[in-house]
Amino acid sequence: MPDFKLPLSGDVSQSFGWWTGFLNSIGNQFSLISLNLGKSSDPKVEEDILSDVASYGKQLGRIEDALAVLLDHFHPSRALTQAEEKAISDLKRMLDDIADVKERHSSKPSREPSQN
Repeated sequence: MPDFKLPLSGDVSQSFGWWTGFLNSIGNQFSLISLNLGKSSDPKVEEDILSDVASYGKQLGRIEDALAVLLDHFHPSRALTQAEEKAISDLKRMLDDIADVKERHSSKPSREPSQN
């Protein structure tokens, strides 16, 4: 997905908590852009997780790393169906593509590409 930035905006942080506090304190809604990060059954918990634990990207990255480990040690007890093989192949390809992007943006190496 391409980056989208408004003029003079620079990089945008994921944490919008201070805006929420500011808008709540003035009692009115003011915005040039509205962000809807989706519905949550408990928005306060989600906000605390994002601000105190990890961003969505960090959470997905850790899930990605764990999936890569599981895939490296995966030995099915029965032959996989064609759809199952495709699902795993597509996931490995996506993980490799993500690793390539991370490598381009970092001097430290990312995970090793999977062996297909």
